[in-house]
Amino acid sequence: MNLKNIKQPFLENFPGDFSKNPIQRNTPKVLFSTIDPVGFDHPKLIVFNEKLSEEIGLEKFNDTDLDFLVGNNLPENIKTYATAYAGHQFGNWAGQLGDGRAIIAGEIQNPEGQKTEIQWKGAGATPYSRHADGRAVLRSSVREYLMSEAMHHLGIPTTRGLSLSFTGENVVRDMMYSGNPQEEKGAVVVRTAESFLRFGHFELMSAQKEIDTLQKLTDFTIKNYFPEITSEGEQKYKDFFQAVCTKTADLMVEWFRVGFVHGVMNTDNMSILGLTIDFGPFSMMDEYDLNFTPNTTDLPGRRYAFGKQGQISQWNLWQLANALFALIKDEKFLEETLNSYGTYFWKAHDAMLSRKFGFDGVKENDEEFFTNWQGLMQELQLDYTLFFNLIEKIDTVSDLKTEFQKISYTILDEKKVRKLEDFIRQYQLRLKKNTIEKDESVNLMKNNNPKFLLRNYLLFECIEEINEGKTEMLEKLTKALENPYQEIYPEFSAKRPSNYDDISGCSMLSCSS
Repeated sequence: MNLKNIKQPFLENFPGDFSKNPIQRNTPKVLFSTIDPVGFDHPKLIVFNEKLSEEIGLEKFNDTDLDFLVGNNLPENIKTYATAYAGHQFGNWAGQLGDGRAIIAGEIQNPEGQKTEIQWKGAGATPYSRHADGRAVLRSSVREYLMSEAMHHLGIPTTRGLSLSFTGENVVRDMMYSGNPQEEKGAVVVRTAESFLRFGHFELMSAQKEIDTLQKLTDFTIKNYFPEITSEGEQKYKDFFQAVCTKTADLMVEWFRVGFVHGVMNTDNMSILGLTIDFGPFSMMDEYDLNFTPNTTDLPGRRYAFGKQGQISQWNLWQLANALFALIKDEKFLEETLNSYGTYFWKAHDAMLSRKFGFDGVKENDEEFFTNWQGLMQELQLDYTLFFNLIEKIDTVSDLKTEFQKISYTILDEKKVRKLEDFIRQYQLRLKKNTIEKDESVNLMKNNNPKFLLRNYLLFECIEEINEGKTEMLEKLTKALENPYQEIYPEFSAKRPSNYDDISGCSMLSCSS
């Protein structure tokens, strides 16, 4: 790989701590701490993303590159560091946080001028590890690598996975926080993004009243990642905040489109660029349920449930607005922008749903149709993805009960079947109001409704196989997630098997996942 062109612009632009001390501590008035990866004696590569490597300018992999992929024996031009940020966690101010398991290598630029930040996750402790060891286990690393790639191929803004490697050591984790810690295989994932800047970076500087650094950070972010913003003075920061709101709302709509539930939408897990970031206790939704949360830590309040993600993103933006107030200084503008966020989100959300149903746009009474659909989905416990795959070919379905039973997680009695029949009649009547041809309607559905989703039970099976030294499932899932709008493996286009309903890692996960 081409490692000579990796740069560290963040180190060059902001105050930092250069002591390279991994012991946890507060680092006031700085945005980063230099830190060395811990190093591993017996690493082993599991998978390397050749396509991504060439796309971002690192070029092809050779055997000597394994050292870089786990943070060993790094070239002199790479000065590694972790960043400090703050955040609200489950609605409460948590103070200083930071990259507890992530260490940044720097930034690479490809021949087209695209810049990409590269970091290791699981390569050792940093000052922000909060008494943890900074390592990562295999299961969480596999989940992050595969899911970030799955989101990319679904067309959703996200961080991405460059590689996944065994570290050659075991790590002790209490997976469900049940007082039963166990040894698990350690791993490192190398992940990439245009930038890993979060709401929390801005919150930290604001909370510490480091307004000069806050302004410098905001200017840096606008210059490097929001080139469309050309205004000056206070208006520049207003335009920046508006752009972040729009990117965030658009991301939430995309999560709703595919049924993605993040599971832990703390402000420190919110990307300033509107990327899906930090894949922990996430899940793709099986049976449709607005109250579904995959995170055991989120019970019983379900703050981060599927149906609340739009609302929570708005709450998080309020916290970002508070952090940026020192630069914007216009309370009315911030209130109006945030109050209009819901209007923008729901308009975009309904437009997205109309495409999933093959409608030519949102017409009068469609909101009532969508509400009735949500109620039907929850009552009949229908699989979210498989429902849309089925109605795409509804004209060829002769036995509704039989076909919909295949995608339901409950028994469809006669009363439920009648409700289903009534809904399908209403749906077909609505399709007749379209001003587009049927082929165009079907294409809308095909382009917006994936045939394959990386469900948790598939990840569970893949992790079990990798633990046993097998990679067949990994290879199949990689091919399937690269082509999510095609049915390459029919066995993956089925509802979650019942034997996985109550297995940890398939239905519910913890923040340790």
